[in-house]
Amino acid sequence: MTLRERFLRFNASPAASWWVLNVATPIDRRLIPATNGRVRTAPWLPLLVLESVGAKSGQPRRTPLLYVRDGDDLVVIASATGKKRHPAWFHNVRKDPDVRVWAPRGRSGRYVARVTEGEERARLWRFATDVYPGFDDYEERAGEREIPVVVLSPRR
Repeated sequence: MTLRERFLRFNASPAASWWVLNVATPIDRRLIPATNGRVRTAPWLPLLVLESVGAKSGQPRRTPLLYVRDGDDLVVIASATGKKRHPAWFHNVRKDPDVRVWAPRGRSGRYVARVTEGEERARLWRFATDVYPGFDDYEERAGEREIPVVVLSPRR
């Protein structure tokens, strides 16, 4: 296992997950939009901020997420670091799939979210775990919950 792979595995540990959820997320929620994705707490990871409308509150909600590119699409994983329930942002995009994204390299803008299934989900899951092997750890922690894979396609 390479040093990079070991570091990414550590990032998926319970202690690192706590730090990401409780320290990095509140910072990135503001930092990434303010810098249009150029500055973030983990510069070695591809991070974006997803802004969705709260399914219950109707208020804008911003969530930093790791992403992978699939052509023009951005792919995000609703892992919640392996918790037993889907993250709130996932419920938000299922209710209202029109979202805003801040991401580096000209990828910021309006997107439409959709949940993948079947072979597409399997292909994109493998692709995401190649970029961030910690998703496999999250899958194990999630138990019976199948972690959703969400595609964000640019609005035309």
